[in-house]
Amino acid sequence: MKTFFRALFLCGCGLLASCERPDPGFVQGYVEGEFVYVAAPFGGQLETLSVDRGSDVKVGAPLFALDDTPQRAARDEAARRVGQARAQWEDAKRGERPTEIDAIRAQLTQAQAAVGLAEKELARQVKLLGRQVTSQSDYDQARARRDQDEERVNQLGATLATAQLGSREEQITAAAENLKAQEAALASTEWSLAQMSQTAPVAALVSDVLYRPGDWVGTNLPVVELLPPGNVKVRAFVAQVVLGRIHVGDTAKIFVDGVSSFSEGRVAFISPRAEYTPPVIYSQDMREKFVYLVELSLAPEVAVKLHPGEPVDVRFSLAEP
Repeated sequence: MKTFFRALFLCGCGLLASCERPDPGFVQGYVEGEFVYVAAPFGGQLETLSVDRGSDVKVGAPLFALDDTPQRAARDEAARRVGQARAQWEDAKRGERPTEIDAIRAQLTQAQAAVGLAEKELARQVKLLGRQVTSQSDYDQARARRDQDEERVNQLGATLATAQLGSREEQITAAAENLKAQEAALASTEWSLAQMSQTAPVAALVSDVLYRPGDWVGTNLPVVELLPPGNVKVRAFVAQVVLGRIHVGDTAKIFVDGVSSFSEGRVAFISPRAEYTPPVIYSQDMREKFVYLVELSLAPEVAVKLHPGEPVDVRFSLAEP
């Protein structure tokens, strides 16, 4: 009889235990990875691939390089145009060449000498005219020659001054603006050339390599797929009844199949929207079907141990209701 009651008691305890509701803070989830896709803005043949799938890279590590022959030729042509524009600008500032200025000075010296002779000839004609030895016509010719030589001197003096000043201000400004335009074109071609080889923007794991040397890569098509540790997170869905007991910043335990110890994550995001919306009436039974996405951030040393798509179990430390 005692054995019967003992068995009945144990069965009752078993039924009570089976009626216990599961831990609401223990839910299933999965590992999510936000990948970084590295591509070149121009198409070309893949010449160099510096990484392998599964390798770790640091910031600035070379990833790949495409054939840059067209970009290099455009850069060299732009550099030549810059040199030409700079030479034109410098020449506009300097004015005439020294040899040309020397030639103008020589002509001016000759003209001044001619004026001196014309002055002497005119003075002689004045004396002869006073003695009535020469004619009025000879006197007029001597005077006209003197005036002509003086005008020649004035003209050459102005030419010399203009040559020493250089080009007009408008021409110098135009040459300077042309130089700026050519320098901007050179900077653009240098940027295009630099884009033909890509480096790692972040420290990450090389998740995949999508092309091999010799393949043709289209414009903006990724060549290397990176997974930074900071982009690995755990996603889980919690019921509405415990949503108010979870807060951003709370810690949670993450369990992976085949691993005896647990890892720790921190709640980084709680979705404001339900993933399941019942039709029409929000009854008590229907409300229990509401679930909300919760994302957990991971420390880098934890993230490297997890794999995107891997199922996990998450135990939240629920606050008191």
